[in-house]
Amino acid sequence: MAKPTQKSKTPTKSAQKRTNKRKSKAPSKQTAMPNKKIAKNLVEQVRPKTTVTKITTSRAASSRKPKIKFRPGDHVVYPTHGVGLVQGVEKENIGGNNLDLVVVTFDNDRMTLRVPTNKMDASGLRQISSRKEMDDAVNTLKGRARVKRTMWSRRAQEYETKINSGDPGSIAQVVRDLHRNVGQPDQSFSERQIYEVALERLAGEVAAVDGTNPEIAVEKLEQILKAEG
Repeated sequence: MAKPTQKSKTPTKSAQKRTNKRKSKAPSKQTAMPNKKIAKNLVEQVRPKTTVTKITTSRAASSRKPKIKFRPGDHVVYPTHGVGLVQGVEKENIGGNNLDLVVVTFDNDRMTLRVPTNKMDASGLRQISSRKEMDDAVNTLKGRARVKRTMWSRRAQEYETKINSGDPGSIAQVVRDLHRNVGQPDQSFSERQIYEVALERLAGEVAAVDGTNPEIAVEKLEQILKAEG
């Protein structure tokens, strides 16, 4: 027996009116073009602001100059050359860059050193030690020598590192450990060389602090070493 077919219902007039109202309320797929003010705001939101910040920061950093704490006539210490005398600050164009250079002369080495002001801390250039710091370094000479039982080549390298550090306490340790009094074994040639360099460096800073000359400072240090020997 065949099933009765369902007849499609035709919408009534009231249903068609409700459908037409829904279509008229639905948003159109075409969007309106924004006006100039809205477009400008959109561009400003999209444009990154970090670029302006970076440029401003870099300009501020480049315009900031390090403070020069040295004056002509000041004694300073450069780690690998010892005590020097500040002659002044010069301006020089190097590689297209205008640099401020601290000019330091070293009488012992008969040389002149020019250190860029923005490299002073990295180079180790410093003011001479205070009176207390020098007293502590000199008191190191009164202690007993501490000689490691290692190969001389390794000890020599350690001594040179201490000397080139520019630290008066470390240099005093080298002077103490390599000093020989009467009745003690003589120094080898290389020991004597390192000892004299260390003694000269330490005496140079002692003289700058005491306001004397290096020869008087050497005599002062050697007297301390002999008294403790």
